[in-house]
Amino acid sequence: MATTVRNNFMTQSLITNLQQVLVSRSDALEEGKKIHEQPPTPAGAHCSGTGAADADVEEDCSYTKPVVLVTNGEGIESPGLTLLVQALLRDARFDIHVCAPQSDRSVSGHSVTTRETLAACSVEISGATAFQVTGTPADCVSLALSGALFSWSKPVLVISGVNRGSSCGHNMFYSGAVAGPREALICGVPSLCISFNWKKDVSCESDLKDAVDVSLPLIHAALRDIEKGTFPKNCFLNIEIPSSPLTNKGFKVTRQSLWRSSLSWQAVSANRHPSVGGHFMSNQQSLGIKLAQLSRDASAAGAARRLNSQRKNVEIESVGIAGKFSSQQTVKKYFRLEFVEKEQEDVDEDLDYRALEDGFVAITPLSLNPNNWFEIQSSVSNWLAVALCQ
Repeated sequence: MATTVRNNFMTQSLITNLQQVLVSRSDALEEGKKIHEQPPTPAGAHCSGTGAADADVEEDCSYTKPVVLVTNGEGIESPGLTLLVQALLRDARFDIHVCAPQSDRSVSGHSVTTRETLAACSVEISGATAFQVTGTPADCVSLALSGALFSWSKPVLVISGVNRGSSCGHNMFYSGAVAGPREALICGVPSLCISFNWKKDVSCESDLKDAVDVSLPLIHAALRDIEKGTFPKNCFLNIEIPSSPLTNKGFKVTRQSLWRSSLSWQAVSANRHPSVGGHFMSNQQSLGIKLAQLSRDASAAGAARRLNSQRKNVEIESVGIAGKFSSQQTVKKYFRLEFVEKEQEDVDEDLDYRALEDGFVAITPLSLNPNNWFEIQSSVSNWLAVALCQ
């Protein structure tokens, strides 16, 4: 960059002084460049005096491992999460933190908890820094990234997994497992969601371990390229491991399909429905918090009780019951929602569901902006072609 000196504003002596300062600063910058070009101290290395030069130069031997945050949708006790954390800890290059739901929240979608107090309790998971939270996966990631729970500001990568069950197609909208990485993307942190295509009465825990092993090359490639600045931006990767992980046909970048599980609502009897008291006590949130919530609603609830105090409850199981009920009767029905798997034929082989069922590891980039999907797919395809060859 050229600098123009206008003599009508500066005396010759002042110009000379400025030139001397610039020369001194240039020498200092050159010296600093030489220092920074020295090889960095290896991770985990210790400093020790080796000669007289150590008395003149004090080396900075502090090293902070990159932080990886792990969450999931099934809860802190899920074996898939434990196996993934153990595998990442064996690497020893990263500082592993865990923030996951206390209970199974796999179909909570991207819901977050407001107007309630969440509890975060420390737990032991193979030596990692871990907390279980009485909230959703999106709550867990949001809380962890806020800096209120952990002392660091942001991790280099957020991983949700390994989750049991597919999150292909429209199931992504229901999936709490997918919501965690999406929340990380909203907060500007790269993220992965890893799910295993669990087959009921067929899959076992050893398959989860194999799914972890299959996903590790992708995780390591992502961590390496995030540091290099070459990891795809503006998206997170939804990674689906086939039901036979070790015999997979390879990695395949796919598009989100329209596939979804069927929603089946079943009428159930009252004795199959958990009692209000049982549900209340099984809730892991503080009893004091519950009482506070009840007190806030006391007026409305009291008015409703007075209105219905003379009514007789009639519990029924089917919507097809004939007859009319009097105005003094309150009808109460119980239902249970279940996801029913359904096969889908004649699906494009480049869609997530078909690639997964065909035995590929399906990698679907998901963005907050659907308008740039083709650009993102191309970016992820190019990255994957190079990343796994290094």
